[in-house]
Amino acid sequence: MTQLRTVQVLGGGSAGSSAHVRSLASGLVARGVRVTVCAPPELDRAYDYLGAGARFVPLPRLGDPAAVTALRNTCIGADVVHAHGLQASVRAALALSGAAPAPLVTTWHTRSHAEGARGGVLRLLERRTVRAASVVLATSSELVDRARRRGARDARLAPVTVPAARGPVCLHDGKARAELGAVDRPLLMAVGALERGRGYRTLLDAARRWRDLDPQPLLVIAGEGRERAFLQRRITDEDLPARLIGSREDVAELLAAADVAVLPSRWEARSPLAQEALRLGVPLVATAVGGVPELVGDAAELVPYGDSAALAAAVRGLLEDADRRMDLAAAGRVQAGTWPTEDDTVAHVLSVYDELVGR
Repeated sequence: MTQLRTVQVLGGGSAGSSAHVRSLASGLVARGVRVTVCAPPELDRAYDYLGAGARFVPLPRLGDPAAVTALRNTCIGADVVHAHGLQASVRAALALSGAAPAPLVTTWHTRSHAEGARGGVLRLLERRTVRAASVVLATSSELVDRARRRGARDARLAPVTVPAARGPVCLHDGKARAELGAVDRPLLMAVGALERGRGYRTLLDAARRWRDLDPQPLLVIAGEGRERAFLQRRITDEDLPARLIGSREDVAELLAAADVAVLPSRWEARSPLAQEALRLGVPLVATAVGGVPELVGDAAELVPYGDSAALAAAVRGLLEDADRRMDLAAAGRVQAGTWPTEDDTVAHVLSVYDELVGR
């Protein structure tokens, strides 16, 4: 049997999809598959696809007309092309248009939001990419339904497990808490890009309601993005008990040191923060949106998106109830044990490839 050749395509590269491609590349290479990863060069620096045994081809940034040509050339001779996310899927569909292209698999890790004319363009792009794909893999049931509404010929649920933190992680690590300034006060952790859809404005509204607690909890947000200046201005002007610490490579260690993790997003599928928190046994308060309820089950406190009062009350309730925190910590580890492993995820994707090439 000839060696299977696959090209993995990333566009903007969210943390979840970029980590998934790293895990997928490593697992496929270990199974004898020849893997090429096409992505912006900064993603290889962050996720080391070469170190996973894959060939890496840097793609020009979005909007550069050379990107489609570079991808088309890379896909020559591939048995399967697998695009992750809408940007990557648009590029891959354009690159594969022509005579006898390789089958296209696209994974929807998340969904985009747009209103008005931009919303119409978004729906058009989604329709074109899912109709170009032989198989659409979606990380939540809601995304499967969305892909089918857009005209997907074959849309399947394919839960993606984000790799767990490597090496031992110390819970409630005193050193990490001291660095963050939470030695004698509760520590709340949120992680993710500082963008509108992440719900950080609502989270800061909730932080105003915690100022009367004694000791006053400290909210720490790890991540970077366009909202940073606005959020920092609010923290300063309103004297909120919150800190922005930028992007960090030790997120797992910081999360493990927290008393409560908070996920206030407008939409999530299989949130990396939720997965890491439950694995570590850190109590989680999250918005009941997208794929979050099916991911966490009964192992987290769920609140409506945009409801700062409900968010503040859920966090306050956990901080005042040590038994409930312990129950959630135990339930989180149990729930995490029901998720597919990295090996399961790789085996499932490989079975799709084999199906498409008739192996």
